[in-house]
Amino acid sequence: MSKASPGDTIAAISTPLGMGGIGIVRLSGPQAPAIAQKIFRRKEEQGPLLSHRFYLGEVIRPEDGAVLDEVLLVFMRQPKTYTREDVLEIQCHSGALILQEILQAVLKSGARLAEPGEFTKRAFLNGRIDLTQAEAVIDLIRSQTQRSLELANRQRSGKLASQVRQMKERLLNLLALLEASIDFPEDEIPEFSPPEVTQQVMDARGELDALLRTYEEGKVYREGIAAVIVGRPNVGKSSLLNSLLKEERAIVTAIPGTTRDVIEEVVNIEGIPLRIMDTAGLRHARDVIEEIGVRRTQERLAEADLTIWVVDGSESLGSEDLDILPRVRPKKTVIALNKNDLPRRLSAEELQAQIPEAPLISISALHGSGIERLKKAIRAVVLNGKMESSSEIILSNIRHKRAIEVAREALSQALDGLKANLSWEFITLDLQRTLEALGEIVGETTSEEVLDRIFSQFCIGK
Repeated sequence: MSKASPGDTIAAISTPLGMGGIGIVRLSGPQAPAIAQKIFRRKEEQGPLLSHRFYLGEVIRPEDGAVLDEVLLVFMRQPKTYTREDVLEIQCHSGALILQEILQAVLKSGARLAEPGEFTKRAFLNGRIDLTQAEAVIDLIRSQTQRSLELANRQRSGKLASQVRQMKERLLNLLALLEASIDFPEDEIPEFSPPEVTQQVMDARGELDALLRTYEEGKVYREGIAAVIVGRPNVGKSSLLNSLLKEERAIVTAIPGTTRDVIEEVVNIEGIPLRIMDTAGLRHARDVIEEIGVRRTQERLAEADLTIWVVDGSESLGSEDLDILPRVRPKKTVIALNKNDLPRRLSAEELQAQIPEAPLISISALHGSGIERLKKAIRAVVLNGKMESSSEIILSNIRHKRAIEVAREALSQALDGLKANLSWEFITLDLQRTLEALGEIVGETTSEEVLDRIFSQFCIGK
């Protein structure tokens, strides 16, 4: 991504392309009001655009004056805008051609096309938000469950950044005290003792440990879990997918081998985005197409975080069922004993003995019984049986986790140095490393390369 220039005015379509009620073209930069004068014809009195006020009018093509659309235009004067620059938004009818025509008119009038995430990057560079809040924007957009949306909003509100800054402030004060005692040993520096320093460092490390303990849960809610429904043909895998989705997504017949390819959907399981895949039944393939389906099933199974092993409770455990066991045993697994609406011919105890650590839930995928219990079992397995964290701040971003791990390691080295009675010079070096790592989280010491990588994940108009 190119570096933002104060002289640039950027523009992009900020709504998804397609037919709809409203589409938005957004501009940010010092030329925004001048561009509006070139392409916008108001339907009321003329004069300068007032900030944060909507105007009805028409967008015209600058080279020939042709009307492109009737629009609402709002001009927002800096600094009270998303980017802390002058911002212009044109709300038009949503259609791919209309939006492209208006964008081209804007670009021909002096703006340039925004890079991915450049609006949010400018908000960060201009000090409106910190880096954790900028990253939360993309998490908000990608949220697939209420829980993941809630966590993204907590980060967007600045809760993580606030805790990091408070910790930095305490460590900075400690560092200043230690450096003053080194540089001015003859002056009257407030007294402190190694045990007091040790306690402050231990307290800071304890805070970081508490944050790190929340990461696995946060990652699950942010990124979701890849789950594969496996089983031999005709045990009800597709019926289970349909039951979890509450819609007829997969074709269900009594003919074994109906599912030939992997069907993937996202389902909300107790707040967890589960990327769930219905797969071809695992057995010796009877034709080339089924062979491809079985091979893809095996590939998805190898990559999955969780397996849902579906077994037909109305039949005895067969060799095809047992052939699957070596593939699911190494994985986190939930056993779905299906078809409990039919006479039971398979002992639950016999099946449970195959994978004692896996929860076994009796269900009828066809009629929906036991599905809620199955969801709760899936959630418990994904979260390793832990209750949902009550912590106000939950880590979910691998970048934050790595920076905190670096900070924690530096604090541990400081504690080792204190225990070994090393001089304050060594302790201050460890504290400086800690502060640098914490600064990376909120973007105070983050390289341009890392910033470009973060904002390249955004869509063009955000």
